[in-house]
Amino acid sequence: MRATIQYTVIRIALFAAICAVLVLVGVNVFLSAAIAAIAALLISYFAFRGLRGRMAVEISTRGTRNARDEVVTKDNDTDAEDEALDRAENAERPDGTASSSES
Repeated sequence: MRATIQYTVIRIALFAAICAVLVLVGVNVFLSAAIAAIAALLISYFAFRGLRGRMAVEISTRGTRNARDEVVTKDNDTDAEDEALDRAENAERPDGTASSSES
């Protein structure tokens, strides 16, 4: 999570700095924002490659962990449902005989 926050803060700061310089030079605000967005993208793509890689690993690891936890939860739910169905199928009928799934 730390690399993700660092990368995001650096990208926002880079955008803000470039945009501010362009506005101070006299470029239209909307044009400054567009130019700053493109420039910040290009600079961060090449200059912060290592940080971007660490961020990608963090996100991937978190996604894998969440997917694994979801599978375990689904398995536990499935087991509980199967047990409830088995109990219902094996429950006695009101006339005293056990129900069976076979005819």
